[in-house]
Amino acid sequence: MSAELALTVNGKPATAREGSNLAQFAEELGLPPRGVAIALDGEIVPRSQWAFTLVTKGCAIEVVSIAAGG
Repeated sequence: MSAELALTVNGKPATAREGSNLAQFAEELGLPPRGVAIALDGEIVPRSQWAFTLVTKGCAIEVVSIAAGG
């Protein structure tokens, strides 16, 4: 059984499995494969780095949807 980490997502309390990376966490959140960006502790993480970036206890994650419009 893995431990849960307390963190925030878009300013709201959330949890993630210990040892999760951003790619796994994005999947757990049900995020679409395109059209979203993730900032970890105020820094945008390139999608190519999600699998290599661990989610840590107390981190702040912001998920931003990209929308087209005019």
